[in-house]
Amino acid sequence: MARVIAARRFDGLGLRHAPGWRILPLIVAAMTFLAALAIAGAQGAAELGRHWQQGAAATLTVQVPRPGTAPSPPVAAGETRRDRVAALLRGTPGIAAVRPLGDAELSDLLRPWLGSSAEQLALPLPAVIAVTVSGATGTVGGVDLAALAARLEATAPGTLVESHGIWVRRLALLADSLRLCALAALGLVAAVAGAVIVVATRAALASRRGVVETLHGLGATDFYVADRFARHACRAAALGGVAGLVLAVPVVVALTALAAPFVSPAPVEPGLPGWAELLATLPRLPPLLFWALPALPLSAAAIGYIAAQGAVRAWLRRLP
Repeated sequence: MARVIAARRFDGLGLRHAPGWRILPLIVAAMTFLAALAIAGAQGAAELGRHWQQGAAATLTVQVPRPGTAPSPPVAAGETRRDRVAALLRGTPGIAAVRPLGDAELSDLLRPWLGSSAEQLALPLPAVIAVTVSGATGTVGGVDLAALAARLEATAPGTLVESHGIWVRRLALLADSLRLCALAALGLVAAVAGAVIVVATRAALASRRGVVETLHGLGATDFYVADRFARHACRAAALGGVAGLVLAVPVVVALTALAAPFVSPAPVEPGLPGWAELLATLPRLPPLLFWALPALPLSAAAIGYIAAQGAVRAWLRRLP
């Protein structure tokens, strides 16, 4: 066993001391860290986009002009146009919740545009009713918007029904754009890591040119020589990948803790210390991250082996 271990540790080409190898794990660690952030960003954008799209698609906004006037024809004493519209909405199949907004809420909505004078606005404001449609997927497929608008117009002329389809499409486009950017960054990181490994391998080849030429002249195959360099590059890349992953995991968990309230309605138990709160968010990590992040060191090792093999074989083909 000692002989086997010694044979595996034997470095006949002196690659451990070749220039470029020592800095390679640090560079690969940085690339792995960036790759982990890119994967987390892509998955986070997908989850946030899905959650926001479901929320926007599951709501309707109904505006009732002259909400305090009596409906025509009147049915009950004291009934207003807003009351009749709200009652009609509550009796419509496919609508899960109907909530008329109060004056304070309307003032809060107008304050960004009108400032502090929103409460003293003399113009009559329409009543705004927030409607939530049923369905786990957050679609309005269970509600016929055209028929609903016609019924509301007949009940309270001038009532407007606004769906959020345009915002859903914009949210979907934004989420897809962020995910594509993150995936492009991931591909760029992999390409840069491969290029760095190729440069380090060529530097090691240049420093061991005489030894490699002698071995090649004595009959050593291209695979034998390339495999020695590729294994060394593979080990260095794997070491850097593990180091980068160790640095990236706390950052990914912290970002997940910040984004969790926007995705999952389940709150974290209050009063927990900082480290315990971070650990409590681990179950909220997307399942993709549980296998994608541990695969980064393996991917780095594979990139290192393939890049070094290709660089050495291309160099050997130019030998006489």
